[in-house]
Amino acid sequence: MKRLPVLILVTSILYILIIPADPLLLKLFFKLIPMILIIMYAFFTLPKQKTKAHWLLLLGFVFCSIGDGTIHWFIVGLTAFLIGHLFYIASFAFQWRFSKWRFACVLPLILYTWVFGRPLIQALTNSGEQALIFPVSIYMIVIASMTWFAIMTGNVYLALGSILFVISDSFLAWNRFVSPIHYEHILVMSTYYAAQFFIAYSIRSNKKANALSMVS
Repeated sequence: MKRLPVLILVTSILYILIIPADPLLLKLFFKLIPMILIIMYAFFTLPKQKTKAHWLLLLGFVFCSIGDGTIHWFIVGLTAFLIGHLFYIASFAFQWRFSKWRFACVLPLILYTWVFGRPLIQALTNSGEQALIFPVSIYMIVIASMTWFAIMTGNVYLALGSILFVISDSFLAWNRFVSPIHYEHILVMSTYYAAQFFIAYSIRSNKKANALSMVS
């Protein structure tokens, strides 16, 4: 289990920097390897007594992996990611720890969603892809909600992972619909793999925090 983070890093770099775009099946195979390893890492890190939050988190990983493999077919991949985020939200809800400062983080998230969403929706309208406006808008709301729920847990790694997820999806959406971004593939996938790893690592950090609280 201790070697899994290294394998995740190596296979992520392999996919991002070395694996060619064609053939598609080969690309998808190597794209999914880091996520499979992340799921394994999360599972092996879970405590013996698993809670609903743990199982919901694993389901989130699974559906995001499906999204990985199907994002080439945009609506299918977007739907899988959306379901994955809903599972994340449900998992984070069980870990909710109220703080007025964390609660206030909803404001910059709303602002970012509005500022980022306006040119994105305009680009979809101008390109004649109005059919995507509704699903993309729903997805933006859901991923912003996922980030807020992650922040509300008080777990630094969950918050960092969720923010990186938003950054990754922002690069992807801007490049696809608004304007090309240099090194988009590297930016999207590096932040995405990092996001999922930090979400998985949050399980380990929670175990350490619980152990310290029991000692004290």
